[in-house]
Amino acid sequence: MIKTEKVLHLKSSRGRKVRVVREHYLRERVPCFSALCQAGCENDGKVLPGDLTHYVVPDAEVVLNYLEVLELVELQGVVFTQTACQALHSKGRRFYNRLRNLLKDPRHDCVLFANEFQEFSYCPREKGESQEKWQTRCVYAAAVWYYNHLAGMMNLVMITEDLDAVSRFSSLNSGVYVIGVQEYLQSFWPALQTAQDLYGSVRQALQEKEADGSQREFPEHLPAQVLEAGIKSGRFVQGTLNVSKHRAQNEAFVTSDGLSSKSPDLSAGVLVAGSKSRNRAVHGDLVAVELLPKAEWRGKVTALSEGPADERSGDDNETKPMPTGRVVGILQRNWRDYVVTFPPRDAAQAQSRAAQRVLAVPWDRRIPKVRISTHQADALQDHRLVVRIDSWPSTSLYPNGHSVRVLGRAGELETEVQTVLMENCIHVPPFSEAQLREMPVNSPEKPWAADPAEVAARRDLRQTHLVFSIDPQGCEDVDDTLSVRRLAGGKLLELGVHIADVTHFVREGSLTDLEARSRATTYYLADRRYDMLPAVLSADLCSLLGGVDRYAMSVMWELDAQSLAVTKVWFGRTLIRSSYQLHYELAQALLNGEEAQVPELARLDPEERDAKLSELIQALETLTHIARHLRAQRDRGGALELEGVEVRAQLDQDKNITALVPRQPLEVHETVAECMIYANHCVASKIQEAFPYQALLRRHPPPRQELFSQLVDTARAAGFSIDTRTNKALADSLDRAVDPEDPLVNRLLRMMATQAMSQALYFSTGAQPEDQFYHYGLALDRYTHFTSPIRRYADMVVHRLLTAALQLERGAEPGKPPAGNKDMEELAEHINSRNWAAQRAQNLSTGLFQCLFFKERDPETDPRCVADAIIYSIRDNGVLVFIPEYGVKGPVYMRNKEGLVVAVGPDGTCEWQSGSVRRHSDHITTMSGRGSATFRLFDHITVRISVLSTNCHADTLTLQVISNQPHLGAAPQRPGSPRRSQLVQEVVRLAGEAQEKAARRPELSKEEREFRQSRTPNLYSLLEEIRELALMDPDAAARAGTVMA
Repeated sequence: MIKTEKVLHLKSSRGRKVRVVREHYLRERVPCFSALCQAGCENDGKVLPGDLTHYVVPDAEVVLNYLEVLELVELQGVVFTQTACQALHSKGRRFYNRLRNLLKDPRHDCVLFANEFQEFSYCPREKGESQEKWQTRCVYAAAVWYYNHLAGMMNLVMITEDLDAVSRFSSLNSGVYVIGVQEYLQSFWPALQTAQDLYGSVRQALQEKEADGSQREFPEHLPAQVLEAGIKSGRFVQGTLNVSKHRAQNEAFVTSDGLSSKSPDLSAGVLVAGSKSRNRAVHGDLVAVELLPKAEWRGKVTALSEGPADERSGDDNETKPMPTGRVVGILQRNWRDYVVTFPPRDAAQAQSRAAQRVLAVPWDRRIPKVRISTHQADALQDHRLVVRIDSWPSTSLYPNGHSVRVLGRAGELETEVQTVLMENCIHVPPFSEAQLREMPVNSPEKPWAADPAEVAARRDLRQTHLVFSIDPQGCEDVDDTLSVRRLAGGKLLELGVHIADVTHFVREGSLTDLEARSRATTYYLADRRYDMLPAVLSADLCSLLGGVDRYAMSVMWELDAQSLAVTKVWFGRTLIRSSYQLHYELAQALLNGEEAQVPELARLDPEERDAKLSELIQALETLTHIARHLRAQRDRGGALELEGVEVRAQLDQDKNITALVPRQPLEVHETVAECMIYANHCVASKIQEAFPYQALLRRHPPPRQELFSQLVDTARAAGFSIDTRTNKALADSLDRAVDPEDPLVNRLLRMMATQAMSQALYFSTGAQPEDQFYHYGLALDRYTHFTSPIRRYADMVVHRLLTAALQLERGAEPGKPPAGNKDMEELAEHINSRNWAAQRAQNLSTGLFQCLFFKERDPETDPRCVADAIIYSIRDNGVLVFIPEYGVKGPVYMRNKEGLVVAVGPDGTCEWQSGSVRRHSDHITTMSGRGSATFRLFDHITVRISVLSTNCHADTLTLQVISNQPHLGAAPQRPGSPRRSQLVQEVVRLAGEAQEKAARRPELSKEEREFRQSRTPNLYSLLEEIRELALMDPDAAARAGTVMA
């Protein structure tokens, strides 16, 4: 080891330049991470394959500016140098973390070479040498060392944008080539058009990075050290910028979990009014805000907004003034990929055809327009593209960016679905060949069979237990099965929950496991799904199908037959064979004593069939009895029953969806749910006991009391009192708030309670005090997810923790120690973010297909466009309504943008006339030439549904009142009403037509092939777990899952 010195030029906290000299140690042996190494390097971890034609070494400038090109999985044999890595770190932690994740990912053939610690590749900086020239020289020296270290068995290609470096180094060493990035892509990857297009787009954006003018549009951000000092002193407030989607130009809020602890005034966040006050911050950025004087504080606008053109009018009322501020600095940019639309040329702003600079309109209204430079501006009009923001100088009104790829023409179904995925950062390419090679084989030629050694190690329940599943009709991915039997002459009962043993087939750290971890969940859209695991597992070997042997993870309780008190709990791996694969309706019919055909008993003789049927019914009745007891226990603790209509997929013989039918509430639903909740609860206690500081649990924090204000005020208007002090008080209040003449009143109140809920979160037990473990919605002190490992990665983690806990209990060391608290908390945050993305995507997909249903219809003549609606909220210029028939919520305006108001005739019909509107706490009154008309909370009115189409954004439903009377013939709709089923069937029909149209195309685009993993959920019917997120405001959509088991 050789000791030397390294000179660094840094800035002090006061902004002064400081020269720092540090000790620097050089080593002869530094890992090269190549399979061709003959020198015995300690190459732990990823190594570059030896069968490539070359290794490529990008210089620091290329890594800084073209990292997204290097992130393409097709590029192989990439050697990132320590020099380039440190240069990227200076650009920002977000980019540095991207490179770190890239190096960790085994799916990418790239490694990090510590060239500045290698004795023969280290290059001290020469006097007067610029940093850029020194970095390029260091990278070239590293490439030469690599070539010599591998004894010339692998050619090295250094890529750079420095033409002087190309001319200087290209002929110095044979076997080490120095070329430009564009030449490299064209020469070595001519078929990889994606890389060449992306390079061209980034290069053009870099060339035009300088602003057109020098006039400053925004104040400069304060230096980092000033921001840090200001936050510590309390002068500045730190938080995440959340832009209002209804008033994106004028309203944004800075929120943080710690704001309320600093000042009660800050509990609702800080209002940032106007785009100038945002100072180039983008939705999602972590910012520092300076509060304005109290005299300049403003309130939220309480009027309904009719779109971006209706951001604010002078007579809009505001809420009580709240803390208001302006952004003075960006602590962390959280830019992502955005979907934008190139507007038609005649609608776009005047622009130079030579420059081809376009102000692209983001699909998300909360994002500012992005200036894009492209040579294809005309060809890409009315198309949706994925772009990335590069910079936002203070001299520009808009950020600068570059295009990444084209999704397709706006308005086409496939384009809109891909837009939903991209806007939620959902990347789900088909499973790779390497991942599929890890899968077990199960084919007619080579059927899968249980391993005798595995059978011996498991508890065999095939002959001793009556195991059965209860799932939606047509379900083929059976996560869970149940068993119940009597013991000790009937004095004891044994209840068993048996869950698919996914982790037996998915080894931790394998490619399949890493992909499942990345996805974290199965994503469900209205017309398709994207699986977390390959189908050979999710729909076959891990699915607990009837009549076949399957591995399971089981929890079994012994209970006193009289009191149902638990006397013993057993956890472990089992081998099961499910006897019956029941669907909910069949199980409920058996419980009701109705005539029902059980397919598994169809071929038996009558005597044997009757005996087995009696045994099955007895098991179902016992199971129901136990589940009622479990539910009663949770009810006594304050468990909440909130509003949410679940849907299931109705499949035909070919396993294709024919309709999405809202699930009718059956007691058997609650029976299965209670057993799963109890299993999750017991497993949570088990793993937390074994790993008190690193168990993955799920908590549901109590909601903030101020969020219940709308619920309390609305209930008071209907004559009900809602107590929100505890979950028990809230549950009891909601149970009492029933209008015998209108069941929708209670349903709406429960929906409002759902919106007030905080989000349920996964967490590591070492990251929270024990008093924060509580699950508010389920009224349980410990909870986790154990029962759905096929479609949730959290459940797989819990299975591994449970296995490790059982090994410790037996006195054996776990095969692989569980992750520590820090790693577990990072994993929990990742899973939380992916779950919220899945919920948002489901919500947007539902909205997309709702619009498809109504878009092809004439709202003036089609009776399906007229429906009954119930008012649930009063605003300054209108009301919010819920349409139970279609599960739609939205605004109905009493005053439009032209200033006209709703006038009601003697027969209740409505039209627009001149007049005024007056808002009250529980009603709104319009006054016109026809007199006055009053619309009260919980009134039923008739509305017309139409679709507002915009080229750059998603279509939206618009609701217009046509009568202040209930819709004729409108009766309280049952969840499974024919009218609602008709809607979902029609939506699916439209989707099918769109798919057929797409199938007639001669060839699919690469983007379409990349995302089409499964066009229709022809193997899954797991939509029974999905909340119908259209029932809630989009802001509250993610909260729908807070009380789901």
